[in-house]
Amino acid sequence: MIGISDIEAAAQRITGHVVRTPTVPSPGLGALLGAPVTAKLELLQRTGSFKARGATAKLLSLSAAERAAGVVAVSGGNHGVALAVMAAALDVKATVVMPRTAPARSLALAEEAGASVRLTDGMDSAFQLVTRLRDEGLTLVHPFDDPVVIAGQGTVGLELAEDAGELTDVLVSVGGGGLIAGVAAALRALRPGVRVWGVETEGAEAMSGALRAGGPVPVPLSSLVTTLSAPSVAQLTYDHVSALVEDVLVVPDRDAVQGCLDLADHAKVWAEPAAGCLLPAARQVAARAGDGARLGLVVCGGNTTPGELHGWAERFGLL
Repeated sequence: MIGISDIEAAAQRITGHVVRTPTVPSPGLGALLGAPVTAKLELLQRTGSFKARGATAKLLSLSAAERAAGVVAVSGGNHGVALAVMAAALDVKATVVMPRTAPARSLALAEEAGASVRLTDGMDSAFQLVTRLRDEGLTLVHPFDDPVVIAGQGTVGLELAEDAGELTDVLVSVGGGGLIAGVAAALRALRPGVRVWGVETEGAEAMSGALRAGGPVPVPLSSLVTTLSAPSVAQLTYDHVSALVEDVLVVPDRDAVQGCLDLADHAKVWAEPAAGCLLPAARQVAARAGDGARLGLVVCGGNTTPGELHGWAERFGLL
């Protein structure tokens, strides 16, 4: 299990390479949800998501031989962009494997950073290809199945614990589980009374499926939220979530898109559906918590274009 000392060491390692993002109260979201809300604005991070933290922590931990071999990552978008940009900054050659369904902007950003981008027909085949490339000699920077990456993502929780006021419940989006594992580990150490809740979208239910099964299992993927669409979680992330997280809530894609519109309207931030899904889940958590609830939202990323959000909103009749 990742401990607070691992997260603090990661924080020291990545200082100067990533942004200490704002942790701010949101009166607009508080009025919308009926409880005070504090937002950790990780969408203001380098590359537009929290992924820069774990990627940087891992890159800085590599040996000279591992760096020379070049690194490879599999990604639905944000991890690939983060690795491409941060590897370029550290003069490491990167290969990024993405499904063709990944956002076009993410593909372009990874290529612009100088990474070699390999496309596959889906996330399952993307994970298969990255495994083969690792076996051929590239250094794998896994998006979530790596204690160094999890510790890097855990610096989000470290900053939240240090910068937020009183909180009762913190909501974190879940793909493969690296972010919530790290955040939960940090909060358990520094804010032990705070409950941590995971949020997934329907059709990207790797962690809730694992919790039902008692361990990681493959899950079918159909959510439009590609940045949450891991084909399964890792034993490492499952162990953290099963021990440290209150529950993992699942919301429809439509509600995640509405959450993006609500974040823009009420919080004045431009977020992707992986963050938008927090709002419908937060309503459930506030209802469960009752009077005295004070919510923390990790707004994990903002990498979606106006055209994409407009298209999804039109599809669901939200405009």
